[in-house]
Amino acid sequence: MKPFFLRYKKLHLWLGADLLLLAVFFAVRWNSAWMTALTERVTNPFRRLLGFFSYRVNFSVMEVLCGLLVVFVAAYLILGTISVFRTREGRGRRVYGAVLGAMCTGLTVWLAFCWLWGVQYRADGFQAKSGIVAENVSLEDLAAVTQYFADRLEETAGQVPRDENSLFSMSTEEILKESVGVYGPVSKEFPFLAFDDAPPKAVYFSRVMSMLDFTGFYCPLVGESNVNVDSPAVFLPSTVAHELAHQRGFASEQECNFIAVLACTVSGLPEYAYSGWLLGYIHLGNALYQADPDRWQEVYEGLPDTVRADLAYNNAYWAQFRDTVVKKVSNKVYDGLLKGYGDENGMKSYGMVVDLLTAYYKEPAV
Repeated sequence: MKPFFLRYKKLHLWLGADLLLLAVFFAVRWNSAWMTALTERVTNPFRRLLGFFSYRVNFSVMEVLCGLLVVFVAAYLILGTISVFRTREGRGRRVYGAVLGAMCTGLTVWLAFCWLWGVQYRADGFQAKSGIVAENVSLEDLAAVTQYFADRLEETAGQVPRDENSLFSMSTEEILKESVGVYGPVSKEFPFLAFDDAPPKAVYFSRVMSMLDFTGFYCPLVGESNVNVDSPAVFLPSTVAHELAHQRGFASEQECNFIAVLACTVSGLPEYAYSGWLLGYIHLGNALYQADPDRWQEVYEGLPDTVRADLAYNNAYWAQFRDTVVKKVSNKVYDGLLKGYGDENGMKSYGMVVDLLTAYYKEPAV
C-alpha cells in the first residue's frame, strides 16, 4: 500500500487536501455568523480584488477561461488516451493516474467556488440587512401589486426607444454604459448596496448562454459579471442589475431579482426603469395566473400593445430553446449546485421573488 501511495504521492496529497477543505466547508457552512464574518472580511474583499484585475481588460475573462478549459479537457482526454494505448505495461497505473489527476483538478475548481461563493448562501443577505422579509402572499395583495406593476409599465412603455415593430430597441453598448449609475438612487435608501460598479462584460458566445438558459452569470473566480447579449434587449437592463447585485455579494437568486427590480425602477434611467417593471410584472403575473387566471387576464389585457409585443417577442425567442436536452441538463446541474450550496429551493427560488415584491410594494399598490 505504501509504495502505491508514494508512486502517486503528490496526487494523493492533492486529493486529500481537496477533500479535507470540502469537508470543512460542508461542516461549517450552516453557521450564519461564521459565514457572514468570512464573507465580509475575506471573500468579498478578495473577489473585489479579482474583479479589479479582470476589469482591466474589455473582454470577458470568464469566457476566455471557459474556452481554455474546454481545450484543456479535450487535450487531456486525447493525450491521456494515446498515452494509455501506447503503454504496453502498467496501463492500469496510467489510467489511475490520469483519472486521479482529472478528479483533483475538478475538485479544486469546485472547492474554489465553494469557498469564494458557496459561503455567501449562509451569510446575511438582503433580507437580513434591509429588514424587508418575504412573507405569505394573499390573493388580493398579489392582484393589487400585479396591477400596480402593470400601471407602471403603461407609464414607462412610451419612454423607451422602439424599432419599426414597436419593440424595445437600445444598443447593448448604451445599456452597459449606463449600468454604472443604476445603483446610485437605491443606495441612498439602502447604503449597504453602495459599490463602485464597472459595466458587466458582454459574452461573445451569448447564443451558447441562451442554449444553457442563462441571461447572465457572475463568476466569483474572477470577480466579473457577464451578460447574454443575444437574448431580447428589453431584459438586458434588469439582467445587468441582477448581476451587479451578485457583484455586491448577494448569492440568493430571489433576492438578486428583487434588488434588480428595485434598483432599476428608481434609477431614473428610462430603459432600466421599464425593464425593471417588466421583470417584476413577469414574476407577479406568472404567480397571479396560477392563482386566478381570470384576474391575470384582466390585468394582461390592460397592458399597452407595446408591452405585450415585448413580452411576445421574449416568449418567442426562448421558445426555440424549450425542452432541449442541453437546457434540461443545464437546469438540473445548476439546481443541484444551488441546493449543494445550501439554497434548499434550488431553481424554484427564482419564483419566490414574488413574496419580496408583494411585501415591499403592497402598500403603494392598495
